[in-house]
Amino acid sequence: MAEHDPNAICVIIAAKNAASTITTAIRSALAQPGVAEVVVVDDASTDETATVAEAANDDQNRVRVISLPINRGPAAARNIAIANSSAPLIAILDADDFFFPGRFEAMLQHRDWDLIADNIAFTRNAHPPRSPQAFQPRARSLSTLEFIEGNIGQPGVRRGEIGFLKPVMRRSFLEKHQLGYNENLRLGEDYDLYLRALMKGARYTVIEHVGYGAVVRADSLSGQHRTEDLQRLYQVDADVRATPGLPSDVVSALKRHEQHIRERYNLRAFLDSKKRGGMTEALSFALKYPVAMPSVAAGILRDKTQRYRPKPPDAAPETGFRYLMNGVAAVQK
Repeated sequence: MAEHDPNAICVIIAAKNAASTITTAIRSALAQPGVAEVVVVDDASTDETATVAEAANDDQNRVRVISLPINRGPAAARNIAIANSSAPLIAILDADDFFFPGRFEAMLQHRDWDLIADNIAFTRNAHPPRSPQAFQPRARSLSTLEFIEGNIGQPGVRRGEIGFLKPVMRRSFLEKHQLGYNENLRLGEDYDLYLRALMKGARYTVIEHVGYGAVVRADSLSGQHRTEDLQRLYQVDADVRATPGLPSDVVSALKRHEQHIRERYNLRAFLDSKKRGGMTEALSFALKYPVAMPSVAAGILRDKTQRYRPKPPDAAPETGFRYLMNGVAAVQK
């Protein structure tokens, strides 16, 4: 039984309208040694996601599909999957992504961790014609400060925040500290959970080995968010900063991350007001929130001049991969 094997893994997949990709995701999970169960939570899809997921089950009946009658968001879906599974190790897989062979063997070579993440290969192809670069599975510990700073994006730089990492988590640590996904968040729910875990003393290990394949899609649900989602995300930093006894460098990093998200929120809120009521409502917004206008002006200027600036490397080449982290090439035997 999964609960008797300390290295047994549950793969949880929150899925919405993923009928075209869910089979690849499930099969890549089932192919991994050590995977005892795959729990798919169909978050009120309007396509055949649940039916297709059921059809991807194997002869060991390791796949369980839970269908929600109303859409509750990825945080709630993942919490439901965790609550309806039992394996000691929990791995997150997005419904349009996949695992490369050997992912968990590389991770389980390392000990003394509560969360462990590996490198990500971004690709445009759900069935890449070749394997990713082989990197040495060098490990390092990720501190709370490094995690926060690694989630602050830089203008003109292709997104590669540490928050994209998909760590395997020990169920015992989550249960001991009563940690789960914040269901009020539909953006940054991973950032929030990992940050709170680190604040509770989680040992977060990162290795350079590539085991996760992230498919870059223009219509990805993870790339869509509402203005209020940004507001809820920056509130996370404000709430955490209220924790007594935080080191000053962590407080400073939280302020910078909060400001980074606030600037994105300010721009979106201004554009929303303009869309609703034209320049009259946009001017009203500017008069009501003058402190927001510098970030609004900077964001508009960036958008208007984007075509004239050098483009950062593509999120994923048409052929091949882009890697989230740099690594040292493994010696091929």
